[in-house]
Amino acid sequence: MGWVMMSERELNRIEVLAQIDDGRLTVENGANMLGLTRRQSFRLLKRYRSDGAAAIRHKARSKPPNNRIHKAKRAYALTLIKENYADFGPTLAAEMLAEQHGFRVSRETVRKWMVEDGLWLSRKQRRTFHQPRLRRECFGELIQIDGSEHRWFEDRGDPCTLLVFIDDATSTLMELRFVPSESTFSYFEALESYLYNHGRPVAFYSDKHTVFRVPKPSQHMTGVTQFGRALAELKIEILCANSSQAKGRVERANRTLQDRMVKELRLAGISDMVAGNAFLPRYMERYNAKFAKAPAPGQSASRAQHRTGSPSRGLLPARQALCNKGSDPEV
Repeated sequence: MGWVMMSERELNRIEVLAQIDDGRLTVENGANMLGLTRRQSFRLLKRYRSDGAAAIRHKARSKPPNNRIHKAKRAYALTLIKENYADFGPTLAAEMLAEQHGFRVSRETVRKWMVEDGLWLSRKQRRTFHQPRLRRECFGELIQIDGSEHRWFEDRGDPCTLLVFIDDATSTLMELRFVPSESTFSYFEALESYLYNHGRPVAFYSDKHTVFRVPKPSQHMTGVTQFGRALAELKIEILCANSSQAKGRVERANRTLQDRMVKELRLAGISDMVAGNAFLPRYMERYNAKFAKAPAPGQSASRAQHRTGSPSRGLLPARQALCNKGSDPEV
């Protein structure tokens, strides 16, 4: 007979049963030591006497579990992933299997299968992490804005830029817009839509793109851009981050969008900015339902626009100046 694997509890049972069999312990005392009933103790003692210590080993050991997923189902799921979702992460792949194919399995099971089949490698956190900045307390107090240039439509269309407006307090996507590139005009259009839908925030938080900041101000050129002057007219502060880590919420949102939304655009058959912009409102609703956080107790800091007239009337002087000057919108 070879080696028999047993747990510590099973070894403890064998030791107590041996003392009962030798007469050193009564059945009642042994049952109390094992935390069993007297009847169960007699059952174990009978098995011990007839088949020896190996009979106390749990009968299910080394046997497949009753609730295991059949190998054919595992192979079917991996075939679907390889054919349709080869570059999907385990979480999104599990969602697509449930939504598109009616195959429901936990994301951790999908992760295990993908790792075993070489379809997914877990990322090792080897880089130095920056201490995260605390969220603002009120919804609408600070809106992080950024442009993400990417092949959003993959090989089906030209590269373009996605303008992202995200609330710092809740990580709620406030505005998304596909544009050809980051420019003052494109930010004016996105800002006009944001103001109409959400009102005026207290401040915007951006990088040091030339739309928001003049890189080398001189005596002939102030450090305020046309976009900055328009925000000043609206009494909205503009803050420029010194690093990408400082505006980590919008950067992480960009990374999530570049992974998840690219694939959903592919599944929807969208290949141009017009159809993409029509798709964005529905996508924002699903994204916010999944990823948005509840704000701290308190009121919203967004300031409503006066709807008598254009909601972005503070933008008109700056936009007219740009058109009359005929200058590069990024200057």
